Amino acid sequence: MKPLTDRPTTPADPLLRRAGGRAKSRPTLRTIAAETGLAVTTVSRALALDPQIKASTRDLVRAAADRLGYVPDRAAQRLRTGRTRVVQLVLNLDHEFLGFTHELIGGLSDALTGTGYSVTIFPDILGSDRLSSVRRIVEARLGDGVIFNRTEPFDPRVRYLLEQGFPFVSHGRTEFSAPHPWVDYDNEAFARLAVERLIARGRKRLMIVLPPANFSFAQHLRWGAVAAAKAAGISCEIPEAISLDTSAAETMAWLRQRLSQPDRPDGIIGVGEVSAMAALAAISDCGLVPGREIDVVAKRASAIFDLMRPRIDTMVEDLRLAGRSMGEMLLRAMAGEEPSRLQVLHQPLVDF
Repeated sequence: MKPLTDRPTTPADPLLRRAGGRAKSRPTLRTIAAETGLAVTTVSRALALDPQIKASTRDLVRAAADRLGYVPDRAAQRLRTGRTRVVQLVLNLDHEFLGFTHELIGGLSDALTGTGYSVTIFPDILGSDRLSSVRRIVEARLGDGVIFNRTEPFDPRVRYLLEQGFPFVSHGRTEFSAPHPWVDYDNEAFARLAVERLIARGRKRLMIVLPPANFSFAQHLRWGAVAAAKAAGISCEIPEAISLDTSAAETMAWLRQRLSQPDRPDGIIGVGEVSAMAALAAISDCGLVPGREIDVVAKRASAIFDLMRPRIDTMVEDLRLAGRSMGEMLLRAMAGEEPSRLQVLHQPLVDF
């Protein structure tokens, strides 16, 4: 057996040099400066997308950085600037839409492309202390800004972040008098349009399964549905035994029982894709046919209902647009823009 000292010393790691086995030096701002002939400070400002640096110079620096494989040293940046270059997305992963997380993050990533910011997901567990996650992010400086959804009328996370002066955008509105950045979908308009559509189809006994009452969008949906039904002189049932967060199996079982009764609803509003599909399954199990004995109008964020027969009327909530808007708003909030200018209400996109 050869002695250990006779073994080859050429490292297997491709990141190491074959000559001497030393690690290949990591590209730095100085490396890019040498490559482009620019000052280090100019390179740094160009990579930070400083608007005072000409676009052609920013493009030149970005191309050199990509060619050299430059990756910012997050730890060094944090020590130097106090910024993490991270956005924290506090998100409930169980949602009423298929592909909710994918679409929202896709839009957020679109907005952050080229800014040097990355996104980290922080799980939001409904029913627990929802403030603890946000407090941890702020106190440990785990990000430069935070985005969260499923707001409450007087959401403790909004109050805390306003008090701390920490940049954030909520996916959903609140009832605080102090303005804060938010992006929301007009659920009141959705519910009103859904009721009007079902009435146009001759339906008079409507039902809508709402989110738990502590969420802001539950109030908006209730206001829209009840007001539209009242204006038309018809009923709109709101079950107390189930909600948007009830499991699909439980929702389907409850709806089967309700649809078997003589005074069953003849029109159902599906607030999310999962609940709408549970309703369609219950309708089929009861021997009913959408478009004949009953109709369904659903909110959707994917193309799933295009693959289902018989077709039902739908309205779109563009989650990718929501993610992109929240990313843009957060960048502006972190730049110090006035919160009252950072509020966007997206309208339903009608498919019928």
